[in-house]
Amino acid sequence: MKVDVCFSPALYPYYHVDNDNTIVVVVDIFRATTTMCAAFKNGVKSVIPVASIEEAEAYKAKGYLVGAERNVKRCDFADFGNSPFDYTAEKVAGKEIVFTTTNGTQAIETAAGCYRLAIGAFSNISALAEYCNQQGKDVMILCSGWNNRFNMEDSLFAGALAFLLNEKGVELASDAAKVACDMWMQAKPNIRAYIDRTEHIRRLTSNHLADSVEYCLAFDTVSLVPIYDKEKKAIYL
Repeated sequence: MKVDVCFSPALYPYYHVDNDNTIVVVVDIFRATTTMCAAFKNGVKSVIPVASIEEAEAYKAKGYLVGAERNVKRCDFADFGNSPFDYTAEKVAGKEIVFTTTNGTQAIETAAGCYRLAIGAFSNISALAEYCNQQGKDVMILCSGWNNRFNMEDSLFAGALAFLLNEKGVELASDAAKVACDMWMQAKPNIRAYIDRTEHIRRLTSNHLADSVEYCLAFDTVSLVPIYDKEKKAIYL
């Protein structure tokens, strides 16, 4: 078993991912994958990720509940935005939700053809590490980034997950995995101080959305691993 890190969806085509032997973990800490984990914790039946606003609007016209966000802001037509606090049990339990975001759902579309695609966040990191280790497959951690660019928060998560897997005996496959682990070791004593330097914190703060930061950085609030079903094109537990 090996674990690798891809710092951006734009880099994914340059990795020779074995679609018969690789679990791809998609991460978008602020906030798509954290939000999906929260929704599943609160009983959502499934999440249908779509890359475009047009697809989300088409589902809305058919009567689906829709979560939609662009550039950190909730889209006008949507029932929900991209905050984990939007998806309460009262609103989503037993429901099927269509979901589109600036970065996270694009990353899911990029890797949708892999052997298995899992949703990762700090909130489910221990459950995810155990799941990946039990599967006995190689692991690729795909950072959603920001508009195909590197970002610190997803890369930091990649380092944390790679570190946990490495402790379980999984080999670090590349320089990217080693650098991500180094980031994690540097940040671990004070994660919030490390994250407070990021561009995305400034975006959230300037749009009065910083209330979700602490939740997005909290470890193991969810003991679930959402998995993408490529036949049904939806995410389930």
